[in-house]
Amino acid sequence: MDSVAAAVEAERLREDIETNGQFGASTDPQSGEGHGRTVRTGSEANRRARDRLVAELEAAGCDVQIDAVGNIAGRWTPASADPDAAPVAAGSHLDSVPNGGIFDGPLGVYAALESVRAMREAGVTPARPVEVVCFTEEEGATFADGLLGSSVAAGDRSVNDAHTLRDDDGQSLAAALEAIGYRGDGRLDAADWDAWFELHVEQHTELDALAAASEVVLGVEAAARELSGADEAVDNPTDPAAVGTVGSHEVAPNATNVVPGHAELGVDIRSTTYESMESLVGTLRETLRRVESERGVETRVERGFDLEPIPMASRCCDALRAAGERVDVETLDLHSGAAHDSMYVAQVTDAGMLFAPSRDGLSHTPAEWTDWADCAAATRVLATAIADLAVE
Repeated sequence: MDSVAAAVEAERLREDIETNGQFGASTDPQSGEGHGRTVRTGSEANRRARDRLVAELEAAGCDVQIDAVGNIAGRWTPASADPDAAPVAAGSHLDSVPNGGIFDGPLGVYAALESVRAMREAGVTPARPVEVVCFTEEEGATFADGLLGSSVAAGDRSVNDAHTLRDDDGQSLAAALEAIGYRGDGRLDAADWDAWFELHVEQHTELDALAAASEVVLGVEAAARELSGADEAVDNPTDPAAVGTVGSHEVAPNATNVVPGHAELGVDIRSTTYESMESLVGTLRETLRRVESERGVETRVERGFDLEPIPMASRCCDALRAAGERVDVETLDLHSGAAHDSMYVAQVTDAGMLFAPSRDGLSHTPAEWTDWADCAAATRVLATAIADLAVE
């Protein structure tokens, strides 16, 4: 399948990502620099991004379907393929966090599309269809905590439950999708896929902008640093992948001259093992009990988004490694501390993730940047792996 890698057009992929980056385009609010975008689910920018993707999928010979929660699937079924065979699927998402980057999500979607284009142009004759997928609301910036579309596709959340989710203005997901023309029919079922691949930018840098906001925040930070070994005083860290951070902090009534009577923290705990995550949650609860006793306050912990780490399938990872060797792209194994749609998909079919190098590991910021050569190289690996599994 080396001809598939050679058929990947770097400039075409770059045009896809740059054009998509114009929808909801933004820059860093302080410096005015960078390449950012704000694409919330159901927004005009989201509609325009979806419209362009659908047009490009159709131009590549894909049959496009939209499900009831707005998931987009473009299926390529060449004459060589059994139309009833389980497809090899790949993709990611087009939504973003407020003022996010242009690569997070779109690289995975358009690399999957470019893989189909390359397979067609190389004359590959797969035995099974190939499906390009764009999941709804991966980031969780508007209607959910995250991974909304993939949770429905994996059968973890019902369509009805998803439709009733509301944004800060009270609008339901169903109404928002209807307004932009992307409330389709049925449910995309990830269990129907033979395998799934997701290409994503590397995310490495750990940020904690509110580490001094309260004793609770400091307690979470200290526990995670001790567990991961980030605290240099710890000789034997038990889990270098453990991360604990506070990403949001709301107080009421939020007036400078009024002592707050209520505070709400958004705590993000991640690791490659659920045991480490539970340990950090336990430390958080202990800290809250101490604060209650010492400061005479009441506290409560809610875990609205609790997803266990999940390994990728060895079959898919082996295919990506082998593809890297064949197209002369060096690969290495690494874990992802971030949540991705693949976490849900991996519960119902074989899944593998591929990461492209990201400058300083930055994501969710206009400073996010992956060199175009690295985008193309990762896409060549992805296209080769997809083609290998599709011809089986």
